[in-house]
Amino acid sequence: MKPTLLLWCARLAWTALPATAGGAIADAIDGWPTGPARLATVLLWTAWAAGLLALLALRPWGLTLLRVVAPVTVACAVLSITSTSIASAATAVATSVLAATLALSDPVAATAGNALAYGDEVRFPMRIPTPLLLGPVPLAIALIAAGAVAGPLLLADANVIAGIVCTIVGVPVAWLVVRSLDALSRRWVVLVPAGLAIVDPLTLLEPVLVRREATRRVRRVPGRSLRDGVLDLRLGTLVGGVEIELDPPVTFGRRRGRVDAHLVDADGVVVAITRPDAFLALAANRRLPIR
Repeated sequence: MKPTLLLWCARLAWTALPATAGGAIADAIDGWPTGPARLATVLLWTAWAAGLLALLALRPWGLTLLRVVAPVTVACAVLSITSTSIASAATAVATSVLAATLALSDPVAATAGNALAYGDEVRFPMRIPTPLLLGPVPLAIALIAAGAVAGPLLLADANVIAGIVCTIVGVPVAWLVVRSLDALSRRWVVLVPAGLAIVDPLTLLEPVLVRREATRRVRRVPGRSLRDGVLDLRLGTLVGGVEIELDPPVTFGRRRGRVDAHLVDADGVVVAITRPDAFLALAANRRLPIR
């Protein structure tokens, strides 16, 4: 499926969510006290509207937002299973999973990144590292959702002290976690007129420009086996691996933790990007050596 068509499918699937999943979720909160039920309804509509806005006007911040609200939508649909009919629950879960899958697809990430592209540059997002997907990212999403809504829901239920405490603690925590998660939406390999640039605030102190003259070859690399002198920025992700061989070596400011960094002279760098075949095809058109 073409990227543009997939993007519009994501928009249509998200637009349809109130009709396909809204009934089941409404049944789930129907037995709640009036205050929390009304607030939950407002929060759900707000999350849906924010996701739709993010899909219609994609930016990196919108991708981060989708990476939060899409899984939370699926979780809400799953939690509604015991409160509604089998048909309604099945429809809600199936359509929310479809909408979330499309909203988190590679073309959506690519469109979000290229919305900020300058001139003739094309951005290819890096994949979220697999070790982060297996634990820290789902935990971060849960913390954001809980921190943002727990306090207001408690206040709506007249639990004033608990609500104030949860709001004072939860909202700042949610904001800090969102900022950390946002770094994953701003990792790109960028094809520019002079060659390519590697932008990765998670692993690099600052973006690094690799000029065409310093690029010996660009190629796909399977697995973990790498030659000496290669800087691996995949962080455990093996899918979508691309190696950029360098001659002469290029200096990278490699992060160690949040504040520390050290300089690395590498004659090659490996990244894991979405749509690697499209990247290699466009790189060849821009006179980068592909093998």
